[in-house]
Amino acid sequence: MWLGACTSSIGTWMQILAQSWLVYKLSKSSVYLGLDAFFGQIPVFLFSLFGGVFADRKSRRALLLMSQFVQMACAFILTALVLTDTVQVWHIWCLSFTVGVAQSFGGPAYSALIPTLVHRDDISNAIALNSIQFNLARVLGPMVGGIALTKFGAAWCFGLNGVSFLAVICTLLMIRTSFVPLKAETSVIQSMKEGIHFIRKREGMASLVVLAFLLTLFSFPLITFLPVMASEVLHGGANVFTLLLCFSGAGSVTGALAIASLKQKQQAKRSLVVMALLGVFIIGFAVSRNLALSLAFVFASGACLMVVFAANSSVVQLYVEDAMRGRVMSVYNVAFRGGMPIGSVLCGLLIKQTSAPAVMALNGVVVVVLAMYFLLIERKLLKL
Repeated sequence: MWLGACTSSIGTWMQILAQSWLVYKLSKSSVYLGLDAFFGQIPVFLFSLFGGVFADRKSRRALLLMSQFVQMACAFILTALVLTDTVQVWHIWCLSFTVGVAQSFGGPAYSALIPTLVHRDDISNAIALNSIQFNLARVLGPMVGGIALTKFGAAWCFGLNGVSFLAVICTLLMIRTSFVPLKAETSVIQSMKEGIHFIRKREGMASLVVLAFLLTLFSFPLITFLPVMASEVLHGGANVFTLLLCFSGAGSVTGALAIASLKQKQQAKRSLVVMALLGVFIIGFAVSRNLALSLAFVFASGACLMVVFAANSSVVQLYVEDAMRGRVMSVYNVAFRGGMPIGSVLCGLLIKQTSAPAVMALNGVVVVVLAMYFLLIERKLLKL
């Protein structure tokens, strides 16, 4: 499963690189770039709760296969549009939305599937190792994608991404899972309410969900608007954007390795301390005008982001039984992924009125303030 997912993730990051650069090249607008991220992420916010219910009621492998086939089809459609020179920004937006819908059902199923493949004591390490494959792909994907983009064009990135889905499809057909869905005795809406109720009654869990939303709201724009920083601030082209994305991914791999090697103690407190450092590094990246320094800051930001994300996800997984896992993770993912589209659109509009460095610096300050608030004032999170 790890190998198949890593191969597919490499293809996905090749497409993310090429698609971001293509949207910015076609539109020359930070707003359009933010909207592309919005259309890709908003379906996860809208439909993940339904996806979580189905992840507890249906075969998680079947849901994942459906999701992979839809995403593969979208990659090949975009390849054809670019090859025929008919691609427009609205085409990309529509395909991003469709991929987002597929991910809103595949995401909860995948999050719920991974812990069922290992013993309970290994859940935190399994989540961290899964993060490693995803972020290893964030390094390899942009590296390969950058070569393909500059040497052969965006169509190669999209086409190779389509082919990469075959790897995860094959591994999904090979694995054997222990989870057997129970026969549903309640409605879909009632099942959704049960997942929300579980989070509300568990002290500190609601704070963790709120933190997940706020963290992605203010930190994810760092990744979304790397093309703007590369072009307008560092005065580079696709090669500089590729470097920034690769260093961000390399930092995330480092952070995931660090989490995988640590014991499951005081993860919430550790997460908040690292989150404060993340805000400082985002501010540093915002004010830097030197490429080497910017690469160092984006590497450190990537490492901190992964430590926070992996630690928070592990805390959620440890406090939920398997029968509820899909629903609870879908609520968490709604918050986690919901901040991404909103943050992308708001920051895109603010960048148009001000500048990318100013918005990045403001986001960094807010991330530091949030970490201090949950660490010193709203301390329920520390009880998990």
